[in-house]
Amino acid sequence: DDVFDDAFEPLQENAIRRFTVTFASKEDMGFGSLSDALRVFQKRKVTLTHVESRPSNKVEGQIEFLVQCETKGSSSKNVLTALQKVAENVRLEKEEVTKRGPWFPTRVYELDRCTHLLSNYEPDLDDGHPGFCDKDYRERRQRIADIAFKYKHGQPIPRVEYTDDELRTWGLIYRQLKALFPTHACKEHIDAFNVLEKEGLYSETFIPQLEDVSNFLKGKTGFQLRPVAGLLSARDFLASLAFRVFQATQYVRHSSAPMHTPEPDCCHELLGHVPMLADPTFAQFSQEIGLASLGVSDEDITRLATLYWFTVEFGLCKQNGETRACGAGLLSAFGELQYALSDKPEHRPFEPNKTAIQEYQDKNYQPIYFVADSFTDAQSKLRLYAMKMLRPYNVRYDPYTQSIQVIDKVDKLRDAIRDLNGQMVVLTSAIEKLM
Repeated sequence: DDVFDDAFEPLQENAIRRFTVTFASKEDMGFGSLSDALRVFQKRKVTLTHVESRPSNKVEGQIEFLVQCETKGSSSKNVLTALQKVAENVRLEKEEVTKRGPWFPTRVYELDRCTHLLSNYEPDLDDGHPGFCDKDYRERRQRIADIAFKYKHGQPIPRVEYTDDELRTWGLIYRQLKALFPTHACKEHIDAFNVLEKEGLYSETFIPQLEDVSNFLKGKTGFQLRPVAGLLSARDFLASLAFRVFQATQYVRHSSAPMHTPEPDCCHELLGHVPMLADPTFAQFSQEIGLASLGVSDEDITRLATLYWFTVEFGLCKQNGETRACGAGLLSAFGELQYALSDKPEHRPFEPNKTAIQEYQDKNYQPIYFVADSFTDAQSKLRLYAMKMLRPYNVRYDPYTQSIQVIDKVDKLRDAIRDLNGQMVVLTSAIEKLM
């Protein structure tokens, strides 16, 4: 048992303790000491965020370890005391206590850690999935998923050679949706879709590659794509949006159900999301949902994910006196696109406080859809909603370094104001020249 009890060093509520510890293996134990150390961490509910090992240059046959970890419960003193029983030369190298809340990425390459998948609709596990009984389809999905599992930020997105069956499914969906877009899709989607076709990136005869589409988006709004193996956790997915990164799947839905998929596939991403992310206002709206999600509670993540569901996925908007679809879930589903704009479902005005707590349907058509007066109006309402969330600091995105800056100190606020002043000088000069 530990010499010190956790009660001797209580943590502040919501505080997270991060520390780095080094230690060496006991004589003739090698990596066995690491196994013993892992049990120490596990018992005390300490999460490991980084582990390194190297041969000792002092003792032959000994291995040295460096471990970075975080916890909401155990004190570092308790952990070190327990480690001393299973390892040699135990040292605390660095420690900090923060009330910042849940971890979130602050550098774009840290999105490599935001890959926590939900298994709700996996074809291997969900007997209601169209591909559940198709072994070949499940094996194909796994091969494509492996691309995402191996991907690291900065690499070109590997290309997928799609099968004839997948191309037929894509072509069927493409033709039926394209026929509906002029009368059902919002203007921003129609305009971007036409540009994608004109530039030769989209066609019913081939499935676009994520790398090509990502380069297109970078030139339009700064958004970029990265491959993902399936349905991400809400926290990880929303965090990616904060960096203007959209995590997109590369697999195609099962051919037996071309007009519906229980989870996102490349037809959904390419036909629904990409044209909308090419619009500057909608791209900004998506990023602001992501920024609002960083470091907030699980309850707030659930509310933000619901807002995302009823706007970016299944949102409607007013344009020239008509109601049009702007949500990717609608713009990539032939049947629901028609249903959503009919008289069958209920249409309500988009009000974040009410929308965020509305239950939604993830297996059938929605009984309720929310209608925004405009993208700009939805963005303004989202900003007001986010300002009321319980987070003791604010964040901003630095596009030059692709990083998140946490504004929790006066000097960081000064830096943000200085940058803003520089932009205001340029805008003021532009106004004077145009007057």
